Amino acid sequence: MPDAAKLVGGLGIAILAFIVSGMIMPLFEEDMNFGYFTHVNVVVGFLVGWIVMGSRAGRGIVSAVNVGLTSSVVLVFWGLFIQSCNEMTRLAMRNRYDGPFEALTAIFEISAEWALLMATVPIWATLLIGGAIVGFATEFAWRTWR
Repeated sequence: MPDAAKLVGGLGIAILAFIVSGMIMPLFEEDMNFGYFTHVNVVVGFLVGWIVMGSRAGRGIVSAVNVGLTSSVVLVFWGLFIQSCNEMTRLAMRNRYDGPFEALTAIFEISAEWALLMATVPIWATLLIGGAIVGFATEFAWRTWR
């Protein structure tokens, strides 16, 4: 059931995903083609905000902060997984893997490599502080527009 808290949570985490995507791009090689990187992350952010954060609104301020932090971690998990699947598919189309099991294993190798690449203090500070702020905003929206 759509409500204001889900909308605020979805839009807030989508904006956070847009900001963090811009922070991540300079960490990769210069010749990397990002394609729909930011767009996919924004859609994942909206879905995480709508499903994870919006459905848990109305449980208090402490819970709002916890859900905001959880939503940031869920955003990173699903973003890494989807982008790694995309990269594995791109490499599989170039016949880089000997079989399907090697290709599936590559998803986790790519995810681990990219997680280490993005494990910087500014990125995680932005994710955690932004998640807490969006958690407050979602709680405020739930209390204001029931």
